Amino acid sequence: MQPHSTSTSENASERDDVVRGAEPDDGADERPPGESVHGPEQTTVTHDTAWFEALVREHATAVHRFLARRAGRDEADDLAADVLTTAWRRRDDIPDGAELPWLYRTAGFVVANHRRKGRPVPVEDVPDEVGPLGSGDPAALFIQDEHVRTVLGALGARDRQILLLNAWEGLVGDGLAAVLGVSRGGADAALSRARARLREAWAAADA
Repeated sequence: MQPHSTSTSENASERDDVVRGAEPDDGADERPPGESVHGPEQTTVTHDTAWFEALVREHATAVHRFLARRAGRDEADDLAADVLTTAWRRRDDIPDGAELPWLYRTAGFVVANHRRKGRPVPVEDVPDEVGPLGSGDPAALFIQDEHVRTVLGALGARDRQILLLNAWEGLVGDGLAAVLGVSRGGADAALSRARARLREAWAAADA
């Protein structure tokens, strides 16, 4: 059927143009009003007081939950205030569209500083509050009973951090990468390794 073959070829050509970046026709220099030679003008978000108030409304609860799970509910209010103070001071550094991962990463530093000054919260004492669990994967199930918490405690701090970010905050892909400060591929690999080590630790504890 010749028409279908032609359409398939055209679609393949279009996909190639997207990958390479389609080149303009010779002599063509027509652009829509307001568009530069480099493409459409980007709208800049002003990180002003209104922007910050919206940030707090949208993400303060998630940040507080993040902190309560890692430092205890008694400390979460003060630590959340530290995170938001930092966010306001460094508001021009917060990437548009990735505000929550940036806040989580900052909250992680705040918790680390807090622990250096005081007593860390033992992993066995982490709160039971969790979100919906999507599967039977060990990385999601470890928060459900004492035995698995003990296994989690046998892992390295980095693996625990990654597993908690994934199971509690639901972070994967670009969001996890932003919090960890690594590439998307690095985050995917780190999560895979952490899950594998969790399974190995679980098997060893059951042996």
